[in-house]
Amino acid sequence: MVRILENQLLNEKVYVQQIAPGLEVFVLPKKGYVKKYVTYAANFGSIDSRFIVDGEDKELSVPDGVAHFLEHKLFEDEDGNVFDRFARLGASSNAFTNFNNTAYLFSCTDYFTECLDLLLDFVQTPYFTTESVEKEKGIIEQEIRMYEDNPQWRIFFNLLAAMYQEHPVRVDIAGTVESIRQIDKDVLYKCYRTFYHPSNMALFVVGDVDPGRVLAQVEANLSKRNYKELGEIKRIYPGEPAEIGKDFVRQELVVSQPLLNLGFKERDLGYQGERLFKKELATNLMLDVVFGSSSKLYNELYEEGLIDDEFDAGYVAEQDYGHTILGGETVDPDRLLERLTAGIKEAQAKGISEKQFEHYRRKAMGEFLKSFNSLEFIANNFLAYHFRQINFFTYLDVLQSVTLADVNSRLHQHLVQDSMVRSLILPKKG
Repeated sequence: MVRILENQLLNEKVYVQQIAPGLEVFVLPKKGYVKKYVTYAANFGSIDSRFIVDGEDKELSVPDGVAHFLEHKLFEDEDGNVFDRFARLGASSNAFTNFNNTAYLFSCTDYFTECLDLLLDFVQTPYFTTESVEKEKGIIEQEIRMYEDNPQWRIFFNLLAAMYQEHPVRVDIAGTVESIRQIDKDVLYKCYRTFYHPSNMALFVVGDVDPGRVLAQVEANLSKRNYKELGEIKRIYPGEPAEIGKDFVRQELVVSQPLLNLGFKERDLGYQGERLFKKELATNLMLDVVFGSSSKLYNELYEEGLIDDEFDAGYVAEQDYGHTILGGETVDPDRLLERLTAGIKEAQAKGISEKQFEHYRRKAMGEFLKSFNSLEFIANNFLAYHFRQINFFTYLDVLQSVTLADVNSRLHQHLVQDSMVRSLILPKKG
């Protein structure tokens, strides 16, 4: 049965069908758009290294980096490189792995039906050999070593490793050189069969397409594959203390000037759905008021030469972890730290006013509506939120439900000194 998710303010309809044995398919027709965009995602990310499959008693533990390794390997099968086949159809294809999900995607103007079948086929047809897995280890090891010298990557993961004591979000998405050497084809097949079952995946299609035809095509593709029921996957994460691991971490790299990031560890955890969504939107509103490019603090720091236009502040909200990270390049990290902490204290002393709140909420609404011109924005965000039990189309409704008290509460309860971590990259001496 096809359901319709409708948002009158957006003037959009998403056609939804659960296709046996459990794949959620979402189709958003956008009349007049030349491009079509599709993303096919598994609810499997780098943090999912310990789990129990329904019907089994034994906990399974796999090496760090398996989700990312699996993403690499699916693009290679008995017929060669899948990227080349998309290119021959005039399509652009890609994939990404983050902490929580792995997504495979393509965009095209022509040969949409052929591209959709190709996407469904290669993601559902794993092909791993001992030789190809060993070869891939060398490729991923080079990637890991390359990121060891990337200042933006290092300041980020140094901060997470200091902030979190046990949670696997502290580990690089690609794993480590040591962990990927423990991966073999049996590990890959085990993770694939567990997490790439259709009931643990979702597909989003957006563009000038016929929803009925798309849903019929997906159903025909899945019906020939003889899937069995998967049951529940129990993901196991270690108990994470509320306290940060350490409040300061530094590293020297080849950079022209220092980088400073501040992180604030979330303590309000343990839920999903609309409650999580509302907390996320309230926190992002608060961050925009205090640190956004039109804020008083941002403009003072910019005029003083302490930040440039790459300075940013963002919040991540998940059921089992969450954090704010802000910062960027600076000529004087000590002075920037002093000014940021003073700015936070000043904002907390004054509180966010009703005028500021309404202004920034209207701004957030406008930016969201503008972003709906991007097919990639719609598809990737919709599935990321879907796996957190959130309907992304309720964004405007949830944003309207956020109150000034919610935003001020986040300002006072989240940006606290004992949950703050500093990560610093300094120019290498000599």
